Amino acid sequence: MIRQLSLLALLVASTAFSFADSGVSGCAAKRQTLQEKIEIARQHHNPDQLAGLQQALAQVEVHCHDGALQAERQAEIDEARQEIEQREMDLRDALSKGDPDKIAKRQAKLAEARAELEQAEAELAR
Repeated sequence: MIRQLSLLALLVASTAFSFADSGVSGCAAKRQTLQEKIEIARQHHNPDQLAGLQQALAQVEVHCHDGALQAERQAEIDEARQEIEQREMDLRDALSKGDPDKIAKRQAKLAEARAELEQAEAELAR
């Protein structure tokens, strides 16, 4: 089960950006992605992958609801914003101490947190 959920997460993450311009969003985008992957698995005669994808599609059909998906995505944005606040405080602390190595590390962590926020906001827009 964990393997299939991991597979589902990878598939959705790897193809989420492909639906930005197609007008398909939320659970419909997840379903469409999985259906496309299922077709590819059929064409390549890959029964193991096909079984996992079909299981993932069944899970999406049962558990994916656009309202819940939106709430989950908003929670990810809120969490990312909190992470940025923490990273900004860490950077200010490092700046006050004047340690160049710590400053560079904190700047990198802050940039990473900002990138995660941008990704979370892009997911919400889908």
